Amino acid sequence: MIRRLVKALFFLAILGLIGLSGYAYLGDLSPTPTDNSLTVTLDAD
Repeated sequence: MIRRLVKALFFLAILGLIGLSGYAYLGDLSPTPTDNSLTVTLDAD
């Protein structure tokens, strides 16, 4: 009984790692590039 449970957990862990690595390689995780500008006023008296 416990051997079956360990096999099932091992199988789910392997399946999760395959899914995670597939998402990391195939998922579009790059942010869209945007230009940001901010005007800064300095008080240098």
